[in-house]
Amino acid sequence: MTHTYHIAGMTCNGCATTVEKTLKAIEGVSEVKVNLAQATVEVGMEKHLLISRFQQALSGYPAYQISELGNGMSNKSLPMRGFWADRPVWKRASLNTLNCLIGCSIGDFGMILYLQAAHPDTSMAMQMILAIVAGLITSVLLETILLRIREKFNWSMAFQTAIGMSLISMIAMELAMNTTDFIITGGKAAFGNPMYWTALLVAMVVGFLAPLPYNYYKLKKFNKACH
Repeated sequence: MTHTYHIAGMTCNGCATTVEKTLKAIEGVSEVKVNLAQATVEVGMEKHLLISRFQQALSGYPAYQISELGNGMSNKSLPMRGFWADRPVWKRASLNTLNCLIGCSIGDFGMILYLQAAHPDTSMAMQMILAIVAGLITSVLLETILLRIREKFNWSMAFQTAIGMSLISMIAMELAMNTTDFIITGGKAAFGNPMYWTALLVAMVVGFLAPLPYNYYKLKKFNKACH
């Protein structure tokens, strides 16, 4: 038999993996399918198990709260909304994109500052390439650390999960940030100029918005999160 439950608190693929692994470990559970976008989980059981059993299993992860859908509804009977009008998915996609933005920005702008301070003769094209690579690396490292601390993954699983997240989203973000920064400032850091910090803020906003629709689409259609 299969029963569908609502589960709150999941924000990324790592969360979904944690819930799936935890529930699968329960004796009598044969299959677990987590739908991150719909915030539901389908549990296949050899015999009916009380929801308190699942709540107990997840008690080590207070962020995840499992409950009945109510009135016997399954996720298939939930009202359909316009594909691009699902506010909870937009919220979750925005949080995931923000995590990515923070990780990418650390390496991206850190590399630009380093090159301009220590290797000022580096060509602008090479600066952009190295900044993008550094941003991708720090984004993956940050997510690895978050998964290790937040989801209690071992380091190997945390890294594998982080590296498997959407490179398309991260590359789009990096290209958007660097292109915007170059158009406004010419790629030169000028800390004493207020316009530089304004340009930096604009570049980060563009970097956030550029991959957001793609991240929403992946989460909504394929139940896959970038972060």
